[in-house]
Amino acid sequence: MQKTDLLIGFIIGIIGAFIGVFLFITLFTNFEFADGVIALKSQNSLGKLIALGAVINVIVFFALLKFNKELMARGVVFATIILTIVTLFV
Repeated sequence: MQKTDLLIGFIIGIIGAFIGVFLFITLFTNFEFADGVIALKSQNSLGKLIALGAVINVIVFFALLKFNKELMARGVVFATIILTIVTLFV
């Protein structure tokens, strides 16, 4: 059960970051999602976009801790670390 909770937390972290990226592009730019990603990649700002999207993981992390889901919260932290590494190379 421990590995599945960690995996669920990791998936929640990745989905949370994706939702954050989607919301940022939709609300704060004049582009559609795919066009916004392409435009920000051409400006070498894709890493910054991923970092902004990962901010939602902080909210998810504290919500999981409030509901005593420590292993899922660990998975969210692991997803954030993986996203940080990806951001370094993008």
